[in-house]
Amino acid sequence: MLQRLKLPAELDGKAWRYANPAGANRRHHHAELELNLVTRGTGTYLLGIRHYEIRRGDLLWLFPAQEHVLFEQTADFEMWVVVFRRRMIRRVATDARARALLQRSFSKDACRRLNQHDLARFEELFAELAEDAVDPGLANAGLAYALLQAWRCFEHAGEVPMREVHPAVERAARLMMEEAGECGLNALAKQAGLSPSRLSRLFKQQTGSSVVEFRNRQRMERFLNGYEDATGGSTLLEAALEAGFGSYPQFHRVFRQVVGCSPGEYQRRRKI
Repeated sequence: MLQRLKLPAELDGKAWRYANPAGANRRHHHAELELNLVTRGTGTYLLGIRHYEIRRGDLLWLFPAQEHVLFEQTADFEMWVVVFRRRMIRRVATDARARALLQRSFSKDACRRLNQHDLARFEELFAELAEDAVDPGLANAGLAYALLQAWRCFEHAGEVPMREVHPAVERAARLMMEEAGECGLNALAKQAGLSPSRLSRLFKQQTGSSVVEFRNRQRMERFLNGYEDATGGSTLLEAALEAGFGSYPQFHRVFRQVVGCSPGEYQRRRKI
């Protein structure tokens, strides 16, 4: 799903801190080059057929054509997200090594682990970038510096354990991310080309979640995104059914498991 960022026209990008205590997935890609720096907690990134177990200090580059999903985060998970417009990359990526940043996708390992010195340096830099957004000239200069320095450090950073996900597992995950309707294990297995038992076992081994858990998290993602963006006054039930839940009791149970509170409490918190 292409996510359109609302960046001010005068800015070449943006930096913000991402925290997700509810553990809900956010699958997306966008026109900008994206950089993630994990500062707290652990999580799992599924990027194409690559599966990364990420923790503090991990630096990831997410190119515009690469859809990715972050799931199985710990409650304390936090990271910096920085995005860069292509116009700025063209302007500053002038040497052969930096021009790799202009690619639409990246065939090499996209995740590396920074040493403590570089991690502290970038945490401070990204915090400054977030504060400098009110001054476009200063913010754009900082974004250009951050882009080139992060790429240089990434090239020399340590490797992060990665394993390739079975194509059938990736296919099943994508089907669940893209379809709001009911898609049972038998139907998924048929489309993925494996028996239900084989797919179920592989999926759990390679993603850390069962098929049911993953599907419910995708539904919760659709609910949270749709309900947050709704302007027509949708009820909780209408938004839940639209997201793919079969009934309100099912939605209520999954909501508590994923978000950690009841839907009613969630509504009240949003109004504060």
